[in-house]
Amino acid sequence: MTTHEDRRQTRLARRAFLAEPLRGLGGMALGSLLAGGVAGNLTRGLGDESPSQERGLAGLPHFVPRAKRVVCLFQSGGLSHVDLFDDKSTLHQHAGQDLPPSVKGEQRLTGMTSGQAAYPVVPALWPGRRCGQAGLWLSDLLPQLQTVADELCLIKSVYSEAINHDPAITFMNTGNQQPGYASMGAWVSYGLGSENQNLPAFVSMVSQGTGKNPGQPVFSRLWGSGFLPSSHQGVGLRPGANPVPYLSDPAGVKREQRRALLTDLNELNGQFADVSGDPETLTRMAAYEMAFRMQTSVPELIDLTEESAETLAAYGPDVQRPGSYAANCLLARRLLERDVRFVQLFHRGWDQHISITRQLPMQCRDIDQPSAALIHDLKQRGLLEDTLVLFFTEFGRTVFGQGALNSPGMGRDHHGRCFTVWMAGGGVRRGFEYGATDEFCYNIVEKPVHLRDLHATVMHCLGIDHARFSYPFRGLNVRLTGVEEAHVVKDILT
Repeated sequence: MTTHEDRRQTRLARRAFLAEPLRGLGGMALGSLLAGGVAGNLTRGLGDESPSQERGLAGLPHFVPRAKRVVCLFQSGGLSHVDLFDDKSTLHQHAGQDLPPSVKGEQRLTGMTSGQAAYPVVPALWPGRRCGQAGLWLSDLLPQLQTVADELCLIKSVYSEAINHDPAITFMNTGNQQPGYASMGAWVSYGLGSENQNLPAFVSMVSQGTGKNPGQPVFSRLWGSGFLPSSHQGVGLRPGANPVPYLSDPAGVKREQRRALLTDLNELNGQFADVSGDPETLTRMAAYEMAFRMQTSVPELIDLTEESAETLAAYGPDVQRPGSYAANCLLARRLLERDVRFVQLFHRGWDQHISITRQLPMQCRDIDQPSAALIHDLKQRGLLEDTLVLFFTEFGRTVFGQGALNSPGMGRDHHGRCFTVWMAGGGVRRGFEYGATDEFCYNIVEKPVHLRDLHATVMHCLGIDHARFSYPFRGLNVRLTGVEEAHVVKDILT
């Protein structure tokens, strides 16, 4: 006869039998998370296989790169592809008429135009011409860029789901519409490291355009490292004599004293890192050392006295004004020739919701001559062949007008369904046009390129297979190109 005690022991044994496998599964799950996530992050940067800003990751690049370095010319605010790169004869035939419903479709519009009673077609407001041997159409607002048309690869079918500035700018620069993710330059620094120990692998600069002042805000997280080790975040150079805050020694402190102080500090921090396993301690140590070396390298970088009068003139009159787009383009070339891996310029002022006929010409004057000069300069120094130049923005502008048609206050709204970017150098085809929009410059009809495809292509030019390049974060292997399928645009490559 089974007693109460016998039944109790049976239940306990059954619980134990069921609990042990569950504890084992939990242990395996925890071990996996620790190996790939928390513990992986804690040990990353401490072992022999760890990345450093100088060395990058073991095993990268995955294949022979077409480009060694990248310069990104980001035009913040959303430039008008209709006016600058993608005019169509149909637009002039339908000027002032409502955009056909079959073209407009049911896509989402911003609150600035969703309530308009009419959506009149506004063709390119300035003439343009076919340029170079390939006959690329470029607006006459960009006369200097027209002279280098045979170096450009126009991609006219880029698109994004984002239609508002902050998510769109964040998406284009980090591969995610939400803040907190690593920027494209940080990914490159993490993967490939630097070939110059005296300058950061990733440098960013911001300029304010004359088109719209102030333009859309540019936050430092756009060149941040997100979840990657913070040593890979971009270093922002400010205009003026002190481009990096607190770089100079305090009055009365000699360089030998600073070196001795850093040596002692590094010894203490090294001891703490050995005990704690905190990678940010190592990052801080590396930052101190980089700052010490930059005390010499940065003053030399910003000293333009060695530049010829011809070079300065090529970049235009603004080149002598610190913080201008022209000055930043010249500094970008100086950084690139010193083997800085990734340079990014942010130029504000492209948000022409109103007064486009007044604002857009001024904004184009900001960037036309310096952008063309940068391409000329890189080419004559033998750098363009292995430097990828990327000129891009967060979205395009609508073909229909915002505000009263033909009024001085008329502008164009945001348009993410199609827009144009261009690339040059670094393994992309010269004088080449890729993709196409419909006859109203409103939808893509040929060879769409999602911004993730653009990211994948940049990585490919640097010898990185984007699908094999990830970092453990919150239990996922996160990639710049996200979890959705992204494609390298191979047809634009040499």
